[in-house]
Amino acid sequence: MKRAVFLYAVLVAAFISVSSLSGEAAPQPAKSASVTEAPVKTAPVELDRAVIFSVPGYHALTAEERAARIGERIEKIADDLAIRTDAIASVDTDVSSDIVAGDRVIMSIYDADARAFGLTRQELARQVAGNIRVAVEHYRQARTPKSIVRGTIVSVAATLVLLGALLLIRVLSRRLQAAVEAGEGRSLRFQKFEILRFEQVRAILLGLIRAARLIIVLVLLYLYAYVTLSSFPWTRPFSGEILHYLMVPLGTMEGGLVRYIPNLIFLVVLAVVTHYVLKFMRLFAEEVERGNITFSGFYPEWAKPTFKIVRFLVLAFAAVVAFPYLPGSQSPAFKGISIFLGVLLSLGSSSTVSNIIAGMEMTYRRAFLKGDWVKTGDFTGEVTRMRLLVTHLRTFKNEEVVVPNAVIQNSHVINYSSLAREHGLIIHTSVTIGYSTPWRQVHAFLLQAAERTPGLLRDPPPFVLQTALDDFYVRYELNAYTDAPQEMLNIYSDLHLNIQDAFNEYEVQIMSPHYMLDPKSPAVVPKERWYEPPAKPPGEST
Repeated sequence: MKRAVFLYAVLVAAFISVSSLSGEAAPQPAKSASVTEAPVKTAPVELDRAVIFSVPGYHALTAEERAARIGERIEKIADDLAIRTDAIASVDTDVSSDIVAGDRVIMSIYDADARAFGLTRQELARQVAGNIRVAVEHYRQARTPKSIVRGTIVSVAATLVLLGALLLIRVLSRRLQAAVEAGEGRSLRFQKFEILRFEQVRAILLGLIRAARLIIVLVLLYLYAYVTLSSFPWTRPFSGEILHYLMVPLGTMEGGLVRYIPNLIFLVVLAVVTHYVLKFMRLFAEEVERGNITFSGFYPEWAKPTFKIVRFLVLAFAAVVAFPYLPGSQSPAFKGISIFLGVLLSLGSSSTVSNIIAGMEMTYRRAFLKGDWVKTGDFTGEVTRMRLLVTHLRTFKNEEVVVPNAVIQNSHVINYSSLAREHGLIIHTSVTIGYSTPWRQVHAFLLQAAERTPGLLRDPPPFVLQTALDDFYVRYELNAYTDAPQEMLNIYSDLHLNIQDAFNEYEVQIMSPHYMLDPKSPAVVPKERWYEPPAKPPGEST
């Protein structure tokens, strides 16, 4: 029993080992015998830029090098009129078929060349020889004196026709433009809404005339170039390529435009939305500026600068959103230009940015308004324009001073108009009078001069301050109110005149500019000398 079991186990193990051996030795599926051969690269052989046939590479020569050498040989044979075209033939040898022209070998064709075209060596050689004969014949016929003369005549005729056509187009276009400009018409309306004014319609018609003239001139120039280049063998190959040169860019642009249509639609929608958002913001800002819409703590003069700031932010946001959808935005050249412009702006805009920030700060700080009379640094004048970068002042001498906003920000500003509207502006001047004159009398002189001066307010009344008790005299300061700061120069002049008249009238000496000693008689101008010649009393004709 045990022996039977043992034999059974041995048989099973032997069967398994035989099966495994037979599995290793089992034949694998055969690979496909058909191997896709790489296409043979060929290059065209040309004569006068016209393709005669194509050749593949050979040994160490590439297809382009081999084609160039064969083309040079064919051109030399074509230029040698001693070689007849019927001398070009194919000669078979044991290993090749040679294309010869008399005793000159143009090229050799091998079996490898014929296999690239699916022909026998002899068939390919006969075809190539025939093509060379035809090409050489055309080459020589195009360069005969008769052909050159005919081409010259055609070129001259084409030039005359072109000049006549251009002159005719110029005359007709000018007449059409004159007729449109002299014409009268009505605006394009829908009920009471004016869609297009007649001036706009006229401008559109003139633009169409100019566009049509440009298109016609370009077509004529193309036809002229085509005819002229086709008239001579040396330029004939280029005549057929002119249209190709024009159509390739147009085709490229057309393909790019078709692919760009989704992005273009997005940009158009973005532009329309941005336009109407800005339009609504402008209308809102104008209403705030007029006072029709008010906010607590927001002044009407803030409306326009706030609109400009928000408009800049909206346009910047729209530009950021539109940037990825612009054509060529992902190209290295576009990115390089963007970085270059950014560097230029960062290097050259430091002062500009500081002026812009200063202008905005002054606007919201309300340091002055348009029409105010201010003094900043050494300049005094009326604020005529407030811009983002500079502020314009008109001085008393009618000079325009343009001050950068950063300069104003870094210096003090005296505003003569802000408080003058409600409380009046105090103008003041001082005189020095000796101790021998009663101070009450001096006060009366000064107040009398203020009453005589036009432009000074009676309410609040003027007042006098004694600002110093010097060694030889008392310093008096006259203060008076005015609501016309723009007339300060004239008011000061009239006030000084009236002060002199008041003191001279009562024979009181003004102790300026410097006191030395008491004179025998006061240094005054008596009233009878006020109008000595050439001065004229009031009312007397000059």
